[in-house]
Formats: sequence, structure tokens, C-alpha cells
Amino acid sequence: MKTIRDIVRGYRAFQEKSGAEARQHFETLAREGQAPKFMIIGCCDSRVEPAAIFGAKPGDMFVLRNVANLVPPPENEGKYHGTSAALEFAVSGLEVKHIIVLGHAQCGGIQACLQERTHGHAPFSYISNWMSILNDVVDKVLENHKGEPAEALQTRLEKEAILASLENLRNFPFIAERLQTKSLQIHGAYFDIAEAKLYGLDQENGEFRLIE
Repeated sequence: MKTIRDIVRGYRAFQEKSGAEARQHFETLAREGQAPKFMIIGCCDSRVEPAAIFGAKPGDMFVLRNVANLVPPPENEGKYHGTSAALEFAVSGLEVKHIIVLGHAQCGGIQACLQERTHGHAPFSYISNWMSILNDVVDKVLENHKGEPAEALQTRLEKEAILASLENLRNFPFIAERLQTKSLQIHGAYFDIAEAKLYGLDQENGEFRLIE
């Protein structure tokens, strides 16, 4: 898609292809409300579309997308907490049963974070502030993997960021409570764009394994 006309044509194609079946589905969603069992925390990257990856239809997943699919630590200072607000609504309001942190290869936010820490170059102020969530994680990756090429370091950080977000999730009181009662589960996943393959996190050993 390159122009607004492409967007309009896409909408018209959606109407023609889906027809009465889609309208009936949306009518049901409007009448009964949403009740998804899954929350996906994904990246804004246009190549990583959760609904396409998981074959979901409208109403199946509550999706939050931000730069680098990060979960910040819980804190009450400041005014604007879009990610935390979405978490609160999904867990305490919709009572989702699963939260999946969906990371991916070739993440621009992770790349910018690494470049800033290794070269002191931060071209985007808002992104820089947001990615500072990972400062300690970056330090650990750079310290433990000195001499590795930039591409390998980025892949490591992309996966470590998923682990860090899962840990931050556990520190939200309304999530910790539900994890304790086993009414909620949290998961990590990593999407390789070039291969179009998904890897799931084995939380016992911290390894990502291909889902087949």
C-alpha cells in the first residue's frame, strides 16, 4: 500500500470478500462485547502482525503494540502509562488467561538501543527514553558477549528484552496475584521475519525453541 486510495480499495475488498459473514461476526462482537482470552504485547514493526501470525480473527486477541514490545516496570509516578493501562484493562477488566510477549528479529528499537550504548548516537529522543527500560539488560549483554558482531548482539538483546518484559509483568500486583492463583499464564515468543517462523520460550531454561 502506497496511497490512501490503496487503503480505501483494501477496505472495499474486505467488504466484498467478507460480506454477510463478517458483518454478522462484528454484529455479535458489538452486541456481546469483547471477551478475548489472549493478550499479545507486540512491536509496532509493520512486518510483525500478530493476527496474521496466529491466524486470529477480530475479537480473539487483545493486542498492545509499542516500540520493541516492551513492558515497563510498574511505577506510579508521572501521568502517561499507556502500556500499563492496557495491561490493567486486559487482566483486571477483560480477565485474559494468557499474555504473550512477542519479540522479533531485526527490531529497529533494539538496534537503536544498541547503537546508542555502543556509539553514543541517539537520533530519536522519545525512542531513546523508552528504550532506557533495557539499560541494565544492554549492559549485561555487552559485558557477557564482548567481541561478538553487531548482528549477534542484536539477536541476543531482542531475546533478553522478552525475558526482561516477562519479569516486569510479574511485578505488577494484579498480575502477580493471578499468577499465584494460576488464573493467568505469561509466555514469551520470538518471530524470525526472514524465515517466517515462530520460536516459543521454554521458561525452565530460558531457551527459545522452534514451534512446529
